[in-house]
Amino acid sequence: MVTLVGDKELEVKFHVADPAEIERRLVAASAVLLHPRTHEYNLRFDSATGALSQANSMLRLRRDSASHMTFKGPSTTLGGVLARQEIEFDVSNFMQAQKLIEALGFGSKFMYEKYRTTYVMNGLKVTLDEMPYGYFVEIEGTEPEPIRAAAQPLGLDWELRLPETYISIFRRLKDLYGLRFTDLSFENFMGVEVSLERAGIKPADK
Repeated sequence: MVTLVGDKELEVKFHVADPAEIERRLVAASAVLLHPRTHEYNLRFDSATGALSQANSMLRLRRDSASHMTFKGPSTTLGGVLARQEIEFDVSNFMQAQKLIEALGFGSKFMYEKYRTTYVMNGLKVTLDEMPYGYFVEIEGTEPEPIRAAAQPLGLDWELRLPETYISIFRRLKDLYGLRFTDLSFENFMGVEVSLERAGIKPADK
C-alpha cells in the first residue's frame, strides 16, 4: 500500500482506449500486481443540507475485497496533479458502518461502482479502472514529479491528464446526454452509448 504523507492524496487520472495494452506496459515496467480485478461498490453520504458537498468534501463507504470508510477534503492542484486530504480506514462490517454514519445524521445520497485492478510501480499505486462509461488509469503517490515520470513508460500523454473525479465526469455526461438516472452503476448504463471525446475527454494512450 502507498502511504501518503500527512493524509494527503496526490493522484492523476487518464482516460485510455486500450486498457489491455496499458496492463502489458505495466508488466513490462516490472510493476507488481497488488490486487486483481475487483468489483467496488461505493456509497457517498451527506447531511440533509448538503454540507459536505458545499464544502467540496466527501464521506464514503466502499466495499471491495474488504470494507473501508473514507473522508476526502477539498481538492487543489499541486505540480499538475490533484491533491486533497484523505483519511481512510478499514471497517469490519459494512452494514454496521452504514448504520453508524446514518446515526450521525448523514444519509446515502449517491451510489457508484467500478472494477479496479491495482499495481505497484516504483513505489506508486497504479490502478486500471473500468467505469460504466469507459476505462481509466490512476497514478497515486506522495510527490507530483514521480507521478509525472510514471506516465512515460505507460505511454500516457501528460497533457491529457484529468484533474477531476469520476463523479464530476459522470455529471458532465448527465448534462450532455440528458441522463435521468442518479446512480453511476453498470446496470444504469446498459444500452446507453456515450462518447467521452464528445465531452472533451480524449484517450491519453493514442
